[in-house]
Amino acid sequence: MSDISVRIDQVKSNIRDASNKVNRNPEEVLLLGVTKTVDVDVIEEALEYGITDVGENKPQELQRKYGLIGNRAKWHQIGTLQTNKVKYIIDKVDLIHSLDRMGLAEEINKRADSIGRDIRCLVQVNVSKEETKHGIYVEDLETFIRECADKFKRIKIVGLMTMAPDSDDEDEVRAIFRKLKEVFENIKNMSIEGVEMKELSMGMSGDYQIAIEEGSTIIRVGTSIFGKRNYNI
Repeated sequence: MSDISVRIDQVKSNIRDASNKVNRNPEEVLLLGVTKTVDVDVIEEALEYGITDVGENKPQELQRKYGLIGNRAKWHQIGTLQTNKVKYIIDKVDLIHSLDRMGLAEEINKRADSIGRDIRCLVQVNVSKEETKHGIYVEDLETFIRECADKFKRIKIVGLMTMAPDSDDEDEVRAIFRKLKEVFENIKNMSIEGVEMKELSMGMSGDYQIAIEEGSTIIRVGTSIFGKRNYNI
């Protein structure tokens, strides 16, 4: 067996264990393979072993890899998205995880309308208010979502995304995920027209099991599938 198949099996086993711990169905959790710096042949191998969705940080990399792999994978834009890069991915992505400002929403809507397509988005939330992280603060989230839903009909907000602090303190990480789940449920209960709270994108290689226990529906896993990579290239 290849290293990748072994790693994927291990992650899937961990997903089952974390789900069972809190009486969730493991099928509710999407394993998103994060393919930053990963070559196309390695992505192909991951697809062969059951990965269906891949996430890219850089729009031009998504565009390049899409050109070689196409819709044999579902593509997610997970990194910070600059307004002038939307054009590269608008016809390719299944889900944008990083909607975090009104100017970006306007550009996504404009580009989506030009190709006659609705675009599913997650609003990125900066729960911890870390200066190094992007995202809407919790107290501004309802206003942002209502305004997007009112102004931009091509954008379909389907959930929320966050990143936990880079911390070894499990309680600190868990508190962030738990808070976003609470906010998610609050927004869901508002029944905002055009907004459907279905997805919670929380958890990466170091904390995805905690995220699943706290309600994540999408985990963004790179290192635990593809191994450590050099992000400076």
